[in-house]
Amino acid sequence: MLIKRKIYFFLLIVFLLLTGCDFHKKEIVKEPKYGYLSSKDKEIQLLDTEYKESRKVSRGQKIEIVSEEDNYYKIKYNDVDYSVNKENIVDDEKDIVMEKELFVRTPVTVYKDDDSLSILGTIKKGSKVNIIGYDKLNEDGSVNKYKIEYDDSYGYVRAKYLVNTIEEAEKMYDYNDSLKKHANMGSSLGGGSATELDYYPYEKANFSDNVMPKEVRALYINAGAIKDVDKYIELAKKININSFVVDIKDDTAPAYPAKAMSKYSKTNYDKAINTYEDYKNYIKKLKDNGFYVIGRITLFKDAYFVKDNPEVAIMDKKTNEAYKHNSSYWPSAYKREVWEFNVELAKESVTEIGFNEIQFDYVRFPDGIGYLERNNIINLQNTYNESKAQALQLFLMYATDEIHEVGAYVSADVFGESAHNYVTGYGQYWPAISNIVDVISGMPYPDHFDAHQYGIEAVVWTKPYDLLKYWGSLVYEKQQLIETPAKVRTWIQVYDTYKNPSVVYDSDKVSEEIEGLYASGLTDGYMTWNGGSNIVKYESVQDAFKKERVYE
Repeated sequence: MLIKRKIYFFLLIVFLLLTGCDFHKKEIVKEPKYGYLSSKDKEIQLLDTEYKESRKVSRGQKIEIVSEEDNYYKIKYNDVDYSVNKENIVDDEKDIVMEKELFVRTPVTVYKDDDSLSILGTIKKGSKVNIIGYDKLNEDGSVNKYKIEYDDSYGYVRAKYLVNTIEEAEKMYDYNDSLKKHANMGSSLGGGSATELDYYPYEKANFSDNVMPKEVRALYINAGAIKDVDKYIELAKKININSFVVDIKDDTAPAYPAKAMSKYSKTNYDKAINTYEDYKNYIKKLKDNGFYVIGRITLFKDAYFVKDNPEVAIMDKKTNEAYKHNSSYWPSAYKREVWEFNVELAKESVTEIGFNEIQFDYVRFPDGIGYLERNNIINLQNTYNESKAQALQLFLMYATDEIHEVGAYVSADVFGESAHNYVTGYGQYWPAISNIVDVISGMPYPDHFDAHQYGIEAVVWTKPYDLLKYWGSLVYEKQQLIETPAKVRTWIQVYDTYKNPSVVYDSDKVSEEIEGLYASGLTDGYMTWNGGSNIVKYESVQDAFKKERVYE
């Protein structure tokens, strides 16, 4: 038996030697262990191997865990050794964001899902929300959208509108002591108070692959006139024009059968003036010829949308049917379904048709409805108890956020009156809108003013230089009330006046408009308003556009 054991032992030794086994070293190969840097803030502090502060990096980074010591992990990040508190390393990406509750700094739109335009509701300034997740991290470690719980509902909100404390949330942003000036603005017309609006800095877009001209000089083309696109291109090249404004949707004049129309408003889809293919080719031709192209969408005046969706209209309280005002039906700017339709149409027009910029017109409630409101004749459907000015600003935040994501700029048309020292009865207040969009476009058509507005002795539409220079000075003042004002690109009148004394707006008069604006400091450009897009009229005033103007 002993001999057998010796033989077995000898054979075992031979086997181990032949297989290369080392008696003196036991080698265990371990798989590297990885984790993610997590934090309540977008950055996390890394320590060196002696536990001293070393550098900050964005949370969400994947790191290799080298070893464990007490309350710390030794990690390797970019081939350098660091130490990190154990609580700041997680195994699962969904645990990277450690915030549990945040507060609403700016009234915030709640999305039903993280990747759709569908709106669940709105949460007021100062409200607390519980954080239960997020959609994605930006490169700097900040969250794009948080998944939240609020009032027994779940949804997503953009993180940039939330802050850490109730004190931060309730504070109003006071740029250069401007809140006092906003407080002094009138609010008796029914549009709301200027002090209820948001003036936090709002970053303007700057797309390297979609460069906006420093000075836009644009002709307007409506949905029917675009069929003669070649003629407009030929004219524009001769007269110093570098851009076009082209209708996407006007009240009862949809330009093309968009998919968004098929989804939300079949009448708009069926009534489209151009085919999808033709319209896309017209816009492509403009861009191929080097023009910057702006797509105009009328928002809250849309008879076809109301026909298809009467429940979202401004309603007649007596009949409980859509109220017809100024010969049209008005979707209520308070209704989020109207927001969704127009923003989906805008994004489609950028991604599929090719627009550089989306311009919203009729960003307002109907004008002249004070009597109807005071006498309880109409129902504006104010679901969230917002002022008109709040609803318009919140819509523009929602729209601008969404359209920036597809690489296009956003502009808004406003009445010239919005530059006055009050919030208008239809909800427009210049600083509140300028703070959000990339471009704000006043419509100070001379024949829309009172004959002796601003104390000008002559009838103002006979002296467009004096009128526009004065009006421009009011705009310039309003621009100083906010830290992040939009570019100011103004509509100019290129049609003969409707009022007496009648005035032919020839090259000299159109030139006076432009020079009055530029003299006031509004040098970002102009757009020609002529509702019929009359090319003969454009040709007749071409000398006004050919002038080279020197400005700072």
